Amino acid sequence: MTRKIYNAKTAEVSGPYSHAVDAGEYIYFSGQTAKNTPTAEDMTGDIAAQTKQCFINLFEVMKEADLTSDDVVKVNVYLTDMNDFTAMNEVYETQFNAPFPARTCVAVLGLPLGAEVEIEMIAKRNK
Repeated sequence: MTRKIYNAKTAEVSGPYSHAVDAGEYIYFSGQTAKNTPTAEDMTGDIAAQTKQCFINLFEVMKEADLTSDDVVKVNVYLTDMNDFTAMNEVYETQFNAPFPARTCVAVLGLPLGAEVEIEMIAKRNK
């Protein structure tokens, strides 16, 4: 199988991976942090701003794949502190329309680049 990938100019990778891989009906989006952008600002301690930037990065990659947030079926959220769950959730709920995608949210010991939140998604092509 030849791997079809999507990358966005406004998001950077922090290792040997693609922003998204097209697997036919499903497109798998690598995790994005607020620091995966060429103009990354220090948002340490501001989970709302970091969460919003994660989605900006992800939605830029989704545009390259000709998808929208309505195509997302699963989201995984990684937080370095579960005390940030409410602030993340307040931003998260503004990114999708009901019914919301399935989701998992877990606490992790650390994230790349010192990020405090990372979000990855799976979308299904409806065409």
